[in-house]
Amino acid sequence: MENKANLNSKEALTIEVFGRVQGVMFRQSVKEFCDKMALTGHVMNREDGSVLIIAQGVRGKLDELLSWIRINPGFSNVEGVAYYCTKFNSDIKDFSILKERSFFADQARSFLNLGKSIIGVNKGKVPVHVAIIPDGNRRWAREQGFDASKGHKIAGEFEHLKVLMDEARRNGVKYISFWGFSTENWNRDKLERDTIFNMLKEMAPKLMAEFKKNNVRFRHIGRKDRLPKELINELNKLEKDSERNTEFNVQLCLDYGGRDEIIRAVNKMIECGTRNIDENSFKSFLDTKEIPDPDLVIRTSGEQRVSGFMSFQAAYSEFYFSDVYFPDFDERELRKAIESFGKRIRRFGGTAKEDLINNKS
Repeated sequence: MENKANLNSKEALTIEVFGRVQGVMFRQSVKEFCDKMALTGHVMNREDGSVLIIAQGVRGKLDELLSWIRINPGFSNVEGVAYYCTKFNSDIKDFSILKERSFFADQARSFLNLGKSIIGVNKGKVPVHVAIIPDGNRRWAREQGFDASKGHKIAGEFEHLKVLMDEARRNGVKYISFWGFSTENWNRDKLERDTIFNMLKEMAPKLMAEFKKNNVRFRHIGRKDRLPKELINELNKLEKDSERNTEFNVQLCLDYGGRDEIIRAVNKMIECGTRNIDENSFKSFLDTKEIPDPDLVIRTSGEQRVSGFMSFQAAYSEFYFSDVYFPDFDERELRKAIESFGKRIRRFGGTAKEDLINNKS
């Protein structure tokens, strides 16, 4: 049976865990769990307060590890998990805790990051992944007396996007996604479409330099069969040249639609002969398989709908609707959205009382 075969196959995952996960014996708990599951690999603390796990073994056991991490084991408070498949290394025979410093330096860094996470909780939680639906470009242009393409040019300027990326990074966000062009946008005027595509193609060298300088990883989310070949080549180059960067993550959703993504994922499953599947394995067929679900989805311009953006992934996202058109949506407006998120109680199907207890733990 296909499902059993998949669950028994040997795989490797890179897992990033965000939240209060240093100084609380989280690495030791991970090692004990992985030893029990007969998983190989390692776990290590990172400078930014997160924890990196490389886990190898039977897929069913890896799924159990992901589920276990999400229940906040021990004294941890997991606020976000990102994972993606990596190459299986048969030379690794056990599971270990890696430390880049001496024991005392390692412990000091762990407790320092614990203190930072506690202060962060008191100030309000920070979303791991912020996704932005940049609406209002055309209306902004019309009100300024310009044609629609001018709105896209101003909104998509490198300097504008850099301001938002920098502000997100300063606030502790790890992933930021921009919806640049939807599957429905093909119905728009050719001049408007070409303006967006050409602007992105010309911006690629600046993005490359920015990502290299600040250790940023880039991903294109969406279809790759209909965009101009020259643009796809630039996007592929950005992805390849930044794939080892780890400090921050930028996703550009281009020729993307939530329904289209789900349909493509189902077709991939059919092609692979997949018959039985759970939520975690379904995610592996999505464009966003390597990144965590968005914690906060922002839509600008006053429209209060998400238009199918990340339909599967945004099931438990918090939504923030700004009246500001995207060309005028700056670092102050982004900070407002992040601060609003920090004041909200996220239940994930539980009760307000349960969530308050978790927030105080």
